[in-house]
Amino acid sequence: MIKVGIVGCGVVGAAIAYELSRVEGLNVTLFDRQTPASGSTGAALGVLMGAISQKTKGRGWRLRSASMRRYDSLIAELREITGQDLPYNQQGILLLRFAQDDRDRWEKLIQVRNSQGWKLELYEIASLRQKCPQLQNDRIVGAVYSPQDRQVDPTALTQALVTAARINGVNCNFGLEVQNFATTTVTGSNERLCQQIYTTGGAFEIDWLVISAGLGSLPLTTSLNQKVDLRPVLGQALHVKSKQPLGNPNFQPVITGDDVHIVPLGNQEYWLGATVEFPDDTGEINANSALLTQVKQQAISFCPALADATILRTWSGKRPRPEGQSAPVISKLTGYRNVLLATGHYRNGILLAPATALQIKETILKNQENC
Repeated sequence: MIKVGIVGCGVVGAAIAYELSRVEGLNVTLFDRQTPASGSTGAALGVLMGAISQKTKGRGWRLRSASMRRYDSLIAELREITGQDLPYNQQGILLLRFAQDDRDRWEKLIQVRNSQGWKLELYEIASLRQKCPQLQNDRIVGAVYSPQDRQVDPTALTQALVTAARINGVNCNFGLEVQNFATTTVTGSNERLCQQIYTTGGAFEIDWLVISAGLGSLPLTTSLNQKVDLRPVLGQALHVKSKQPLGNPNFQPVITGDDVHIVPLGNQEYWLGATVEFPDDTGEINANSALLTQVKQQAISFCPALADATILRTWSGKRPRPEGQSAPVISKLTGYRNVLLATGHYRNGILLAPATALQIKETILKNQENC
């Protein structure tokens, strides 16, 4: 059996564990010092902006496309394996257009997506008001609707991935902190191999190490003398309950405009978010309540009925943003033959988790075939 150790159980680590659990001949162990989805995953909104993204080629689009094509089958698999319901909004994403927006750009994107097998629709203001009467803002001139994009509850998704992975035989070790690694130089090469993971619960032998610990990936890679620089970017959001149903009960997509999301949850509840807050010159980052207020006011400006909504809770989380390279970081760790990085997804961890897991699986299987 090929032993794979995965460090980090946010949505990315959980997705990798699940995908690897479907491969015969792999003995997979998942490590996290906390419970699943305790980090940036638990603070995300789960808005999967794939087809509606302006990316049309290159790695960014390939990852988005692969994830979106996997999501529907993945959710169905998880529901069947776990027997649990999994909140999953398949009513698409509605992106608001304003007077300053370039209409031609959207028309070109619609043509590109059509050639790629994806559908986008351009709504004029009259059609938009008919479909979403809760939207009342004079700045809005129309919208772009993406029926194939989705939204999923990040914590529920992560927990379902872990449950399914366990059912498939993955060993889960939560509450253990990874302290160090045992490595050796490959004979006749400048590369090294990681052979053991040292944790507060003992040592574990491995043939492959996957680091998917978000911001925790920085100290892990530093201990391997190949620091991957990740910086925190804070995001804040709100969970509210409106006094009455908003809009058409049969058409409840995620609504997004000016980088603010209104995410319907059912039962007249919504997530509103999220802020984007960078560290100061000292590297410190603290939640700015004024920015969260701005998000709420922006959402109300789109949908005035939200002004009377009750705030059920607010929360924040830190997203891992790579410094000096593009997000995400999915590659071998420099100088190591059997250490893989799957981290630094910044604001797209939920969206890109399935594609990341598939790429990690492909890398391990391809390298094992060549051994």
